[in-house]
Amino acid sequence: MAVKASLDSDVYILNSLIHFYAACGNLNQAYKLFLKIPERDVVSWNTMITAFAQADYPDEALELFRGMEEENMKPNDVTMVSVLSACSKKSNLEFGRWVHTYIEKNGIEGDLILNNALLDMYIKCRSLEDAKCFFGKMPEKDPVSWTTMLVGYASFGEFDAARRVFDEMPSQDIAAWNSLISAYEQSGQPRQALAIFNELQMSKKAKPDQVTLVSTLSACAQLGATDLGGWIHVYMKKQGIKLNCHLTTSLIDMYAKCGDLEKALEVFRFAERKDVYVWSAMIAGLAMHGRGRDAVDLFLDMKNTKVKPNEVTFTNVLCACSHAGLVEEGRIYFNQMLPVYGVTPQTKHYACMVDILGRAGLLEDAMELIERMPIVSGASVWGALLGACRTHGNVDLAEHACKRLLELEPRNHGAYVLLSNVYAKCGKWEEVSRLRKVMRDAGIQKEPGCSLIEVDGVIHEFLVGDNSHPRSKMIYTKLEEIASRLKSVGYVPNKSQVLQDIEDEDVKEQALYLHSEKLAIAYGLISTNSPAPVRVVKNLRVCGDCHSVAKLISRVYDREILLRDRYRFHHFKGGHCSCMDYW
Repeated sequence: MAVKASLDSDVYILNSLIHFYAACGNLNQAYKLFLKIPERDVVSWNTMITAFAQADYPDEALELFRGMEEENMKPNDVTMVSVLSACSKKSNLEFGRWVHTYIEKNGIEGDLILNNALLDMYIKCRSLEDAKCFFGKMPEKDPVSWTTMLVGYASFGEFDAARRVFDEMPSQDIAAWNSLISAYEQSGQPRQALAIFNELQMSKKAKPDQVTLVSTLSACAQLGATDLGGWIHVYMKKQGIKLNCHLTTSLIDMYAKCGDLEKALEVFRFAERKDVYVWSAMIAGLAMHGRGRDAVDLFLDMKNTKVKPNEVTFTNVLCACSHAGLVEEGRIYFNQMLPVYGVTPQTKHYACMVDILGRAGLLEDAMELIERMPIVSGASVWGALLGACRTHGNVDLAEHACKRLLELEPRNHGAYVLLSNVYAKCGKWEEVSRLRKVMRDAGIQKEPGCSLIEVDGVIHEFLVGDNSHPRSKMIYTKLEEIASRLKSVGYVPNKSQVLQDIEDEDVKEQALYLHSEKLAIAYGLISTNSPAPVRVVKNLRVCGDCHSVAKLISRVYDREILLRDRYRFHHFKGGHCSCMDYW
């Protein structure tokens, strides 16, 4: 119509057309039109630079800015906001500083939007000092300025400073609360994230939105805080918050990781929309609960509904095959990834495949797969092989895998611990001592075992040999009772799980009693009543003795125990475990 009306040389109409094509995702057409404009004004340049910057083509945006300079077109504040956005996406601090100087030299008026863009650039280019300095000089600040600075401190792990910024804010909108909650949750501090969420609820200064709830549900999932996670689900229903795919995925993930797989399945079944992440979350939930066959069936259902799987989906499907010992199914889906689904296998997929083969004792096949990898074998691949060597007691291959893993990650404490476990299992105590000395000399510390249990909405944390809990005496009395009752039904402590050279058998037995998951289970038994299950979350892989003890407790005390370790869930009921002793 513009052409027919002879308006195809009107710069105002052409600029609007460029914006239209760019907003609709047709950058090529937008750029072709830009090149055809006989006399471009500053809006023409700004529209195209902004289009490139917003579409994640920062190099093209910066190149166009240089072209603008060459044509002696004077940029304005809108130009510089887009140029700074491109700098941020490239994390190009040097060019960002040059742009800042350019703005000052050319007298481009720095309004609040431009100043916020400069502040954001410094944060995203990882220069906290520049950001602090500039923030202090800003003549005017709005909630965006304060929130940007808060995120900056949090991204550098300076949470005290982030909290100070939050407290100093003239007004705390929900974006600021979300930034603080998300910062704690994403940095592995879920308890602090939940504390901030509770503070938000108490203060009533802002109303939680979908972003708040996604971050909080993720924190609940990390901690196994099923009471609070369930409360959030009820809160959403009462507030009439419609479930989008992000919230649906978060709810499924939370329920699955808190041990309530049936509730996760219920959320999945009633979801109005299911994108690839909703399907993938449910497959992951089934996988971690040892229902590998169901996970594979769900993957086939996903395929039938024409939802295309992605990298995450295949990671979860392969994990399901690994936990359930589905070796042939794992091979089939791994080999179909690229030719059938167009998904190129990444390091994580090779690591899953090595884990599948390694768990099944096919160590030679696993090594052959690593040698045939078309990409560099990452730390996760060698870690999976090392874990398999621990399970099957292959010392030579364990030493090779550990060496390769430490070449990639010299301070990986897990590598030393796994190899130490292999040596301990074979009675090579001199090698265990040597490894521990190497770790001490290098200042590398083993991650301590930690178990969490939620009772009446409160998270209780136990370390190995912990006696700091207010009910510690009762817990240890309960442990003694448990030991006595289990021995009466034939329990013999698995002292091979004591990974230290201890000659005194009684001391070995005592060392096993002190494991954090046993303390958490004992607390669960004295703090909750049947038929409520005892739900425990552990940060490390559960040891063989604790696994045996949990099975017996579930029979002797007639209590269901749900234990989530680093890799999966164990459902103990009536003396049996859902993993069928394959973990």
